[in-house]
Amino acid sequence: MCGIVGFTGLQAAAPMLLEGLKRLEYRGYDSAGIAVFGDGKIRTERATGRLENLCIQTQDGTAVPGACGIGHTRWATHGAPTEYNAHPHLSNDGKFAVVHNGIIENYAALREELMAHGYVFQSETDTEVVAHLLEMYYHGDLKSAVMKTVSRLEGSWALGILCADYPDRLVAVRYASPLILGIGVEENYFASDVTALIGHTRNVVYLEDGEFAELSPGKITVYDCVGAECKKTPVRVNWSMEAAEKGGYDHFMLKEIMEQPRALKAAIEPRIKGGRVVPDGIEMPQQWLEGISRIVITACGSAYHAGCVGRYVIEQLCRVPVQVEVASELRYRNPIIDEHVLVIVISQSGETADTIAAMKECKARGARTLAIVNVVNSTIAKLADDVMYTWAGPEIAVATTKGYTTQVAVLTMLAVYLADRLGRIDEAEYQKLVAGISALPERCQRSIDLNPHMDRLARKYHRHNALFFIGRNLDYAVCLEASLKLKEISYLHSEAYAAGELKHGTIALIEEGRPVVALCCHDALFDKMMANIKEVKARGAQVMGVAIEGDRRILAEADDVVFVPAADPMLLPISEVIPMQLFAYYVAKENGCDIDKPKNLAKSVTVE
Repeated sequence: MCGIVGFTGLQAAAPMLLEGLKRLEYRGYDSAGIAVFGDGKIRTERATGRLENLCIQTQDGTAVPGACGIGHTRWATHGAPTEYNAHPHLSNDGKFAVVHNGIIENYAALREELMAHGYVFQSETDTEVVAHLLEMYYHGDLKSAVMKTVSRLEGSWALGILCADYPDRLVAVRYASPLILGIGVEENYFASDVTALIGHTRNVVYLEDGEFAELSPGKITVYDCVGAECKKTPVRVNWSMEAAEKGGYDHFMLKEIMEQPRALKAAIEPRIKGGRVVPDGIEMPQQWLEGISRIVITACGSAYHAGCVGRYVIEQLCRVPVQVEVASELRYRNPIIDEHVLVIVISQSGETADTIAAMKECKARGARTLAIVNVVNSTIAKLADDVMYTWAGPEIAVATTKGYTTQVAVLTMLAVYLADRLGRIDEAEYQKLVAGISALPERCQRSIDLNPHMDRLARKYHRHNALFFIGRNLDYAVCLEASLKLKEISYLHSEAYAAGELKHGTIALIEEGRPVVALCCHDALFDKMMANIKEVKARGAQVMGVAIEGDRRILAEADDVVFVPAADPMLLPISEVIPMQLFAYYVAKENGCDIDKPKNLAKSVTVE
């Protein structure tokens, strides 16, 4: 959700903070602010709306002197998106400035207690209690005040703290919300995402839950929750600033759509060795694997839709029952899960709050957990018993594209791997699927090349206020993601339906001119999809059909046609979703939407 940066060094802090916040804009925000120690005091600058407003207000940081500071982009949770609710928040005595990601769940009780002690609140946020607790517990010992403050908090937090009595020192605290330290030369940093740091350093330290750190220009010291010093090993980030730039494309989203062949190659190639699927990071005992009763996939948003694809493929190959659960529902419904259940947890960031909570619930009930994530050393990756990284690289646009397709690819490889270990797949089918998986990057590129007309189709359909996506089997699973992609970046209403459900109520919504996108790539169900297309056309629908390259049967019914390259039915979802991503992109562009940063959305959802 929100973005955090901190800097201490020998050069001006404010420009550095603003630069870091710009790198975090993709996370979504509605206000921004910085606090810098200079001229003997802490100065804060805050603004609502785009970060550009804060840059103008501070003359790109040059109007805020000082070499030590913190910055924040806020996505409103407690309190409206106003300037007085924007971070950083100050203590009443002006000695402390605080930025915060996460939720302080007991803030109401703490607020009442602090008000009873005479503290005056300037905002509606949960974060402000932290600033006043620091003031209450501070008697000259910063470390002690931080530890006492954190001991009173319940919930999740990544905190950046600036104290006027320590003009070159920052404190960073983490619990259930990501926070990373950056190591420079006579300057050090912290941030909620490595994207904010790589312009200045690739050497980072990942804080664990309960740890906190003191940063000065020449030193970083990390402590555990009881104040004992921790020895941390720096990690080298292996991607460059260039990977976070647009590369000549109008938007990061389009760049990331076009990067999918390369991302898929990175996800697949290291795991195909000698014609076998050899996943790294899986250590399931054979006896345990043979005793599993079922598989539960849990995730949110697009990761959930990847799981819906995974369900079809895993059940087909492994003959093990699979259920896909929205993480925010799974965590609250007393699930029937035990030590014989494998729980597959999917998250691009590895920091999705609902997914983490669902994962912890399942682990507490004895389940074995396997994480599919993009970010190394993320919370979900560290909690899991087994991990498969997607290796998609940095994804800047809020709406995921290569994050989703690499998740589907990893799930497919996992299905083949598990089917082989369980003895549920013969060698001929195994080799056919491995060859098909290896060809996915090439087929992905072919899917892009086959559809240069998606911008034209977007111009035709972008003015409609509602669209429907229909499909059967795996095509229906792809419809779920295609619909979400359209609605989240173009703000048009769209819904995905299993085509067989049309006559059970949905067809009442089909009227003259209503666009319907029909995915017809599952050959065994092609005739049934043709019947569904006839049903909606009889009621006036305009149909965009998606079919296998060379299958001219679709031309008899669809008004417009999108082709994708042929493949084994279990490998088609990636090829199918790519033109749907392009369609969503160009519709949003026609509608003048902020494609990379859709309203009200954030890249990494770290609060409920």
